[in-house]
Amino acid sequence: MQRIRLRYTKRGRLRFTSHRDFQRAFERALRRAEVPMAYSAGFTPHPKVSYANAAPTGTGSEAEYLEIALTAPRDPEQLRALLDESLPTGLDITEAVEARTSGLADRLTASVWELRLDGVPVEEARRAAGAFNAAETVEVQRLAKNGVRTFDARSAVASLEVRGPQETRSSQADRPTDQPCAILRLVVRHVTPAVRPDDVLSGLRAVADLAPPVPAAVTRLAQGLFDEETGTVTDPLAPDREAVEAHSTAEPTAAATASA
Repeated sequence: MQRIRLRYTKRGRLRFTSHRDFQRAFERALRRAEVPMAYSAGFTPHPKVSYANAAPTGTGSEAEYLEIALTAPRDPEQLRALLDESLPTGLDITEAVEARTSGLADRLTASVWELRLDGVPVEEARRAAGAFNAAETVEVQRLAKNGVRTFDARSAVASLEVRGPQETRSSQADRPTDQPCAILRLVVRHVTPAVRPDDVLSGLRAVADLAPPVPAAVTRLAQGLFDEETGTVTDPLAPDREAVEAHSTAEPTAAATASA
């Protein structure tokens, strides 16, 4: 059984699709592309697809991940192209690699988020970010299934920076505009309970009364293993690519040794 790991995006209007909507669209794409999927056992078999840490509905993303299991081997790049053609524009498969290591979900320990705050002056956002970073704890509330839950949004935030539009090269923001705006760049650890970008915005409102006049355009730029020393988020597919390259290099060497 071959396992393939995919990276996909949620762009433009497709950021409003729920995770369940994406699941339905992806399973249709698997059928259209005639992918030889492995299925679960039982009375209602389902394609073996493992989704990892999906972004909240309404947020864009450049770094969503999933894994599929196949009953017959396929070239990852050809499979990526077929699936990408079978999905609507905005749900784009950007990378595919054969799984050669275990624990993809375990390597998703942090996310890099970009929040575009239209109508918020950069200096006002920097003042609020400074107050947030200086606080030991920032309690926020979220409505959960069991009622209102209070938790600390500060401890999960590894870094919070403010940039102006001219200071970022990112083109992934889902709502471009000519208005002056501040751009927040967050690195947020994946903890329990999960701290989402809107929780950080609630924290900025709590500590500095920052209230954007319009909803923020939120995009996940990356997710992966958090490096405590550098404060960066590493590529979760890198170990699989390295393992594939090592295997490809070893095969000619083994063949040459056998022929000798």
